[in-house]
Amino acid sequence: MPVRQLPEGIVNRIAAGEVVERPAAAVKELVENALDAGAGRIDVLIGAGGRRLIRVADDGQGMTRDDLALCIERHATSKLSSDDLLDIRTLGFRGEALPSIGAVSHLRIVTRHASEPHAWALSVDAGDKAGPMPAALAKGTRVEVEDLFYATPARLKFLKTDRSESAAVVDVVKRLALAHPTVAFSLADDEGGVRTYAVQAFGEAGLLARIGEVMGRDFADNAMPLDVARGGIRLFGFAGLATFHKATAGSQFLFVNGRPIRDRLVMGALRGAYADVMPRDRHPAVALFLELDPHEVDVNVHPAKTEVRFRDSQLVRGLIVAAIRDAIARADPTTASTLAAATVTAFRGPSGRGGSGPAWDWRSSPMRPVSGFGEAAQAAFAQSPFDLGAAPSADARASTAPIDPDDLDRPLGAARAQVHGTYIVAQTRQGMVIVDQHAAHERLVYERLKRQMAETGIARQTLLIPVVVELDPADAARLCARAGDLEPFGLVIESFGPGAVMVRETPAMLGDVDAEALVRDLAEHLAEWDSTDPLERRLLSVAATMACHGSVRAGRLLKPAEMNALLREMEATPGSAQCNHGRPTSVSLSLTDIERLFGRR
Repeated sequence: MPVRQLPEGIVNRIAAGEVVERPAAAVKELVENALDAGAGRIDVLIGAGGRRLIRVADDGQGMTRDDLALCIERHATSKLSSDDLLDIRTLGFRGEALPSIGAVSHLRIVTRHASEPHAWALSVDAGDKAGPMPAALAKGTRVEVEDLFYATPARLKFLKTDRSESAAVVDVVKRLALAHPTVAFSLADDEGGVRTYAVQAFGEAGLLARIGEVMGRDFADNAMPLDVARGGIRLFGFAGLATFHKATAGSQFLFVNGRPIRDRLVMGALRGAYADVMPRDRHPAVALFLELDPHEVDVNVHPAKTEVRFRDSQLVRGLIVAAIRDAIARADPTTASTLAAATVTAFRGPSGRGGSGPAWDWRSSPMRPVSGFGEAAQAAFAQSPFDLGAAPSADARASTAPIDPDDLDRPLGAARAQVHGTYIVAQTRQGMVIVDQHAAHERLVYERLKRQMAETGIARQTLLIPVVVELDPADAARLCARAGDLEPFGLVIESFGPGAVMVRETPAMLGDVDAEALVRDLAEHLAEWDSTDPLERRLLSVAATMACHGSVRAGRLLKPAEMNALLREMEATPGSAQCNHGRPTSVSLSLTDIERLFGRR
C-alpha cells in the first residue's frame, strides 16, 4: 500500500485522541485558555458529565475577528513564539485544544475584544467551519461544546458513567481554582448542582481561604504552612498533619508555576517525607506550589501537560522532603482536630445534646482516680524510661494537691489522671488532652533509637544466657540472612539449626526486653519487606519494631511524675503526635468542646 497524506479532518481527530481523551480534558483546556486570557471570573456548565454539553464563559480580554478565525487552526497560538519553547509562562501553548475539540464535536465560540464594535461567533461541526459572523456578547469569551466525540463513536465506548465523568470535571475545576484564588469560579451541571468559589485576596490568607473552599475546613484546620526556598526554587503552601491522612491520593494538590500536575517525582517526595510518620497504606493531604524559572522545568512532556521534567530533580525532591519533615518536627505535639470533633460528636449522640443511651452509672465505671499530683516531675522517667514495666506502680488515689501553673501553659498541659492504665488525661489552659501512653512512648523510644544509631551506634547488652527462638525454617533463614542489617541496632543473632536462631545480644536501650517476642515480630516484618524497598525504609522498620517492644505497655500504671515527664518529652520530640504506625498519640478537647458536651454551648 503506498504512503499517502492523511486528510486534515482525520489528522485532527487523531490529535483529539491525544489532547482530549475525556470531557474533563476538554474542560481543562478551555478553562486554561480563559485563565491565560486574564479572566477574573469563569463559569462552567456541563450536561451528562460533559458528554452532551460543556459551556465555559469568562470575562477575559476576548479575541478579535481575525484571531477568532485563526484560533481553530492547528498549532495557531498567541502564547508561544519560535524561540521560547523552553520559557513557557502560560497554561496553554500548543494551539491544539480548540481544533482538536472542534474535530470531534459541535463547537461554537462567541467572543468580544475591547477593540471590536460587537462580538463575533464561529462554529465548527466535526471539522467543518462556519463564520466568523456578528453576535451578541458583552465581554470576554463563551465556548460551547455539544455532543463531544459524536464524530468518533469508538471514543464514546471508553467513557465512564456520567457520574464518573462529572467527578473528573469537578476535580479539574477544583485544582485550577486552587491554583488561582484571585479568580472566581462556578461549576454547574444539568442536575442542579452548583459549586462556587469566590474571589479571594492575594497572599497566604486568600490561599488558605480558597483551600478551605476546595479541600474543606478540616484540611485548613489541620494543615501546616510551608514557605521555603533553595537554589532558585520556592516551595509554599500547606501540608496536612501526619495524623490527617486519606485512603487515596485524591487530596494531593500539586502545582508548578500555577500549573496543576500529577508528577511521579513530586508524589514520591511526598511519600518519602511522610514515610516515617504515616501508615504505608494511607496518603497525605497537601496543597503545594513550586515556583521556579521556566527554563528549569519542561512542561512539554505529555499532551495532557500534567507531567513535568525538572532540570535538577534531586534538588526539587530534597526541598519537598526537607520542608515537610521540618514542618512536622515544628508542629505542636497534638493530633488532628478532626479527631476531637469526632469525639464530641460521638459523646453528644444523634440528638446533639447528651446522646440517647442509658444514664451513666458511676458504680459500674471501670475508671479509677490517680494520686500524688503534688509530686514534682522527676527526670528519672526521661533518662531511663525503659524499666517501667519491671516493677508495679505506686498506689493510685485521688489528690487535691495544686498543679504547677506553668505546666498548664504547655502544649500537653499537666497530668491529672490515668484512665484504664492506658490513657493519660492532662489539663491545659484551653481544655484537656488525652494521651495514649503506649503509642506516645513508642514514638519517643523510636526517635531515641534513630538518634543513637546516627550518633554513636546503639549500645548492646550481652545476655548471660543466650535465648534460642524456634521459627519456621524460611523465617529463620531470612533472619540470619539479615543478621548484618540487625547488628547496628544492637541485636546480634546467629543460626541455631535449620529452624531456630540464637539471640546473643540485645539493644541496651530496651532494657529487660522479651528477646523471643522481639525476634518473632522482626521475622514477621522481614517477610513483608519488598526487595525494592530502600535500605533506609527497611532500617526504620526495624527501629519501629524494636521501639514497640521497648515502650511502656497499656495497662501499666504510672506515677504522676512519670506521666508529666512523658508529656514533657513528647513536647520536645519531633513527630510525637503520632506513633510509628501513624496512629495519633493524643487527642485535644478544647474547653468549648467540653462545654458543648454538657449543653453549655
